Amino acid sequence: MNLTITGHHLEITPAIREYVLSKLERIKRHADNVIDISVIMTVEKLRHSIEANVHLSGKDIFVQADDADMYAAIDSLADKLDRQLVKHKEKIDDAHHAGSGIKHQPAAGEE
Repeated sequence: MNLTITGHHLEITPAIREYVLSKLERIKRHADNVIDISVIMTVEKLRHSIEANVHLSGKDIFVQADDADMYAAIDSLADKLDRQLVKHKEKIDDAHHAGSGIKHQPAAGEE
């Protein structure tokens, strides 16, 4: 998993980098096929914004969070990302277990 953290009008300190890494460890529970994560942190006056673009095999997920505190924004982003990954995983599992394939159709005269 490649992780890129960029700061706009913000210096990425080792403490912030470690905090983001610890929060993004949660997504490994739900998605083992993560290829790349790009995180952009922005500060504009009193608004701290963070966005993440997660590249999975076959899907890209974009999440954005704003708050007055950067650490609270990171927490919010991790929660949103976690929910979206669970939703994506459930959608894939439902497609695999739907039973709508030709194998699950009754044969002629078996109904």
